[in-house]
This record gives sequence, C-alpha cells and structure tokens, in this order.
Amino acid sequence: MSSIQTQATIAPTGASLYARYALAGAICCGVTHGALTPVDVVKTRIQLEPTVYNKGMGAAFRQVVKAEGSGVLLTGFGPTFAGYFLQGAFKFGGYEFWRKTFIDALGTETAQNNRTLIYSVSSGIAEFFADVALCPLEATRIRLVSQPSFATGLVGGFSRILKEEGVIRGFYSGFGPILLKQVPYTMTKFVVYERVLEAVLDAAGPKEKISGSTMTAINLGSGLAAGIAAAIVSQPADTLLSKINKSSGTGTITSRLVGLASELGVRGLFLGLGPRIVMVGTLTAFQFAIYGDLKAAFGATGGAEIAKKKKE
Repeated sequence: MSSIQTQATIAPTGASLYARYALAGAICCGVTHGALTPVDVVKTRIQLEPTVYNKGMGAAFRQVVKAEGSGVLLTGFGPTFAGYFLQGAFKFGGYEFWRKTFIDALGTETAQNNRTLIYSVSSGIAEFFADVALCPLEATRIRLVSQPSFATGLVGGFSRILKEEGVIRGFYSGFGPILLKQVPYTMTKFVVYERVLEAVLDAAGPKEKISGSTMTAINLGSGLAAGIAAAIVSQPADTLLSKINKSSGTGTITSRLVGLASELGVRGLFLGLGPRIVMVGTLTAFQFAIYGDLKAAFGATGGAEIAKKKKE
C-alpha cells in the first residue's frame, strides 16, 4: 500500500476534523436557506404587512408575483446564502467542538446521563457565535425584502446600511431578537434531532450496519421533526426580527422590542407560522441529510457519540 493510500485511511483529527465539520455545515445551511429564499420572502411579507397578505401562504405567493413579478421571490438571495453559509460553519462546527469539549470534561458515562443538557448547551454556545457572523447579512436581507427599492443587491444594501446607520444600529439592532430566535431554535433543533435519531437507530439497528441511503432517510425524518419543533419555539422572535429590521426606528433596542411585542400581542407574534413551519421543517430536514452525507464524504467520522445504546 502506498503512503498516499495509507494517509487516506487515517481519520482526520483536531483542526482538520473541525474544519470539515464547519465546511459541511456551511454548505448545508447556505444551500438550503438559499433554495428557500422565495418562501422566506413571502413569510417576511406576511409578517410585515398582515393586512395585505392575510389569505394564507399560497394566496400570498400569488399576490406577490402578481404585484411585483416572479423575480421578486429571489430578493435577498445574496445575503441569505452568504449569511447562512457563515452561520452554518460556526453552528455545526461549533456544536461538534463544544459537544466534544463537554464530553471530555465530564467523562463518557456522565455525559451520556446528561446528554440532553450537553446537546442544548453546546448548540446554544455555537449559535451565539454563529449569530455574530449572521446578523449583518440578515439585517441586509430583511431590508431588501421589506423595502425593494432600498438597494439592488447584497453589496449595495450592505454598503448603504453601513454608511447611513453604522455598525451597531444598522447591523446589530436586531442582534437581541436574532439571539432570542436562533438560540432557542438551534437548541431545540439539535436536541430533538439527536433524541429522535437515537430512538430511530434503537429501532433500526446498529448505525454501522445501516446503508448510506437509509441513513440519509433517517437524517431527513429526524431533521423534519426537529425543524417543526424549532420553528414553533422560535416564531415570536422571528416576527420581532422582521419588524425591527424593517426600518431604523428610534429609542433603545430593548424599548423597541417591548413596544413591538406589546403592539403585536400573542396572535401577532405568531404571524407567518404556517409558511415558516414549511420553510424551517423542510430546510432542517435537508440540512441534516446533507450534513450527514458531507461528513461521510469528507471523512469526518471522528465525532463524539453519547447516545445510549439499546440493551440487547
């Protein structure tokens, strides 16, 4: 066997392993969020103009296309892809890193007994850093969708916000609500995914004996359940994020959030939940399926596993 063949069989570790996780996460998030840009455009319009788009998701699609043409459905594609590419790298790569860190610190047995807590904390920390990277691009996306004449694309919109409003007010006025949305969303997403996956694998048999196509299907199903749960948990903050980024506004971020929440009420905070369940459920299912396949393709198989095995 040649030295090249020998090196190819050695599983990556350390920075090489986590770089592969990050790349797999970046691709799966960038591709899925980018592909669902039309759904996100309609969902955002429903949240921002509920009196206009008040007949459901299908009718809202037709209204938007009739009024502005089909091209408007790709509004914000650039910042969506770029933002979630970065976010996916930090989220999935960070999740793998922090999960392994906690397992090493606690020991395997203790980690297994507290795995739900580890999934939650690891994903929450990873998402915080992911949101630092995502927030400026998400603010740009929402401004482009809510104000189509604001700029012609990612570079123009980003530059205008930076010039007119600065970094904090322009890009990070929505950081609070994006954390309120994304951190519970990601914690729910990973916890539900891991626990559903564990239950399915208990029923299906050892992971090592499951074919690649079957594993992809299992990841899809587990991801779908995770996406639906995560969409419901994070919907109120998603609505606030859309509202606060629609315009620059006045007052502190906290006062604006409290005022918006009071104005909207419980029902208003859940505007657009239907299309968001469709969007988040679909993209989360495909995210985990793509992520699992890419990890296998990249040889990133050295991650820590703490799911309890079914007793024979």
